[in-house]
Amino acid sequence: MIEGFKDAYDRLEEYLETLMGGPMNTVISKDGTRIAYKKQGNGPALILVSSAVADHQDAAQLAEQLTSHFTVYNYDRRGRGHSTDTAPYSVEREVEDIAALTEVAGGQASLFGSSSGAVLALEAASLLGDRVTKLYLYEPPFIINDSRKPVPVDYVQQLNSLTEAGKRSDAVEYFASEALGIPGEFIGYMKADPSWNKMEDLSHTLAYDGLIMGTTQSGKPLPTNRWVVNAPTLIMTGENSEPLFHDAAQALVKLLPKAAIHTLAGQDHSAVITAPEVLAKTVVDFEL
Repeated sequence: MIEGFKDAYDRLEEYLETLMGGPMNTVISKDGTRIAYKKQGNGPALILVSSAVADHQDAAQLAEQLTSHFTVYNYDRRGRGHSTDTAPYSVEREVEDIAALTEVAGGQASLFGSSSGAVLALEAASLLGDRVTKLYLYEPPFIINDSRKPVPVDYVQQLNSLTEAGKRSDAVEYFASEALGIPGEFIGYMKADPSWNKMEDLSHTLAYDGLIMGTTQSGKPLPTNRWVVNAPTLIMTGENSEPLFHDAAQALVKLLPKAAIHTLAGQDHSAVITAPEVLAKTVVDFEL
């Protein structure tokens, strides 16, 4: 009976994968973690790095929009979706995941990252050197002044405590309140949306993004020596996004020798999902 249920589950999983465009490819990262990815399109390699509580499905439409100009590698970060995970976590292991995808892509690739995924892409570009050919960053969420309240000093520890206690919903609520700055009266509405369940499923990875951000959400200026990036870099912001994202972009562009800023008219922090065609056109048009 158990074998029958397992067989039915496997067939259901295969059917769902077919609906989502077929099974995913995998590559083994340096520490043995299996990283799952979708490869589609033609042209130079572009790896999509997702934000917190997101997997490859969140960028599926963006990937589709980019396929006529790039060979797109849209992957599940470790601990998410079809990718596995290996303890203990470190930011360097996530960079190794991107390095493994870069090797699959032929040894060089451009990176697109959104929100905290943009900071991971920035970190990867700094550590991987000329293996990263271009860098596209959508709204890295640095908090560098008093435009909004900083993230608590013990943010990562609190997330880990909630995760260890099995309080997935509480972890997402803590992230929404402290990292996203969403007022408590709106979180109840968020919980009623089906997307909350998906965020709960990925909540154990929230601390990963907290470690990626490090002290860059403390309200203090960005460190001047954390990143060494010589790849041409486009830093994008949405016209309707909070001031912190515009302030962050202005601060970051001063630290990178080949960087430019572009503002997307009428967009906000959700543009990866709500306006993939606008983002794709901005990426395709970028020349520096």
